[in-house]
Amino acid sequence: MKLIAITTPDFRQGEDLAIRRLIDCGWHRVHIRKPEATREQLSVLIERIPVKYRPQISLHDHLDLAVRYGLGGVHLNSRNPLPPAGWEGLISRSCHSIEEIKLYSCLDYLTLSPIYDSFSKPGYKGSFTPELLKKVNLKNVYALGGVTLSRLSELEQSGFGGAAMLSEAWKPRMETLQYITHTDAGIEEVLRGGCRWVQLRMKDASDDEVIKMADKIIPICRKYDATFILDDRVHLVGKTGADGVHLGKKDMPVRDARKILGAEKIIGATANTEEDMTAAYEAGADYIGLGPFRFTTTKKGLSPVLGIEGCRRIMEYCRSHGINIPVAAIGGILIEDLPALLQTGVNGIAVSGLLFNSQDKENTTKEILRIWTD
Repeated sequence: MKLIAITTPDFRQGEDLAIRRLIDCGWHRVHIRKPEATREQLSVLIERIPVKYRPQISLHDHLDLAVRYGLGGVHLNSRNPLPPAGWEGLISRSCHSIEEIKLYSCLDYLTLSPIYDSFSKPGYKGSFTPELLKKVNLKNVYALGGVTLSRLSELEQSGFGGAAMLSEAWKPRMETLQYITHTDAGIEEVLRGGCRWVQLRMKDASDDEVIKMADKIIPICRKYDATFILDDRVHLVGKTGADGVHLGKKDMPVRDARKILGAEKIIGATANTEEDMTAAYEAGADYIGLGPFRFTTTKKGLSPVLGIEGCRRIMEYCRSHGINIPVAAIGGILIEDLPALLQTGVNGIAVSGLLFNSQDKENTTKEILRIWTD
């Protein structure tokens, strides 16, 4: 399905980079929706976006700026019911009823909301039953409101041509390679090699020590537009500015962490069995660390080692049970394991010693990514 990302109403640091990254990752369009923004504020954001990305951007307000900056689309709504004079690009519109879908079917595409209970608007409840949706052609309609990546197959079966997301779109997705470290040493070399995900794991350290280390690592991650995750310490996510948290089987439950962190922060969970996968998925984890792949000295109290066959078995279970969530294999992984791990269906790997002990972290990182993506 085609995916549309809708910006948050507020402006965020690095938003232009995030927009570019979504388009590079295959999102069909990005809608800039900032109803309270001034013309000048929108201009500043758009000017930071390279020209080649602008055809895939639609604007919700101050629509004449779409003409000035060569954007690809304008989105109509109750605030802006008409396109700017002489407009020749795409025209879309917000709809909230089946009648509106039929009324505006002549436009290039429409959004229909709320399909599910909204994440970004508390109390905004889903109001379209499957029976009601069958009464209209949804080929050029994007489902909006409470939409997540895990619900795409369900939406496709309902006939929607695409899905539009706000909160879900701006969560950094799980990267192919996660680097787990207890120190800032070597971080820049790993990021130069192409890694875009760092997890800080300091099990025996104090909160103050974790905060001090996070303060060193986060600026390096931001320099490379990399995701920064804390291990375990949910209460430090806000204090450090981390993008999220990874929770072990003995850490805080995912549901409790979500209540604290909200929808926009990433929450990863650890799994070792099929039951673990189901529980983490149903609790709303964003990704899974599946392991241990083999015995590792970097972690105490290991669950049973999975190996290739264990990873394959659990991934087959996920596919057969509709558990659609990114999975990273973890635990003692070596470069020679990568081809076989790829065949199990996992989406990526999380490593510590493989990179930490490397004498050439940058090129080792490049080699891991080359093998994984070839």
